Amino acid sequence: MQKIRTSLLLTLVALAGYGLPTAAQAQIDSVAGFWKTVDDKTGEVRAIVHIYQADDGLYYGKIHAMLRYADARCLRCDGDDKGKPLQGLVIIRDMKPDRDVLKGGRVLDPETGKQYYCSIRLDPQTGRLVLRGSLDKRGLLGRNQYWIR
Repeated sequence: MQKIRTSLLLTLVALAGYGLPTAAQAQIDSVAGFWKTVDDKTGEVRAIVHIYQADDGLYYGKIHAMLRYADARCLRCDGDDKGKPLQGLVIIRDMKPDRDVLKGGRVLDPETGKQYYCSIRLDPQTGRLVLRGSLDKRGLLGRNQYWIR
């Protein structure tokens, strides 16, 4: 009888927290929204990217507005993206939440047409979005970009 009570108690404790937003989920949710991309070399704000969660549960990022060169196209892109206008182009694809990070997807660099493995997190101290593009899935060979809300 004692084992049944203990099992029931543990089950209730486990279920009590089910469905409540965790700090990690809240941080992932705060990644969604509009972000200004910043050029690494010049510090110039170049575009506004909308990061959103799609119906499939994955996160995507689309260029909402180009702040310079509004008519620019993705001339170096491959496949379906080749020649498309940058405004409206999905540059972040298939990001999955993992604790307080989005990862597992890809990011497109429209200047070069190259795709990189990607991870996205929110820097809690600065409130900036940290996007890491890398050549390897683990993120060892890559660099960070910092975007502002």
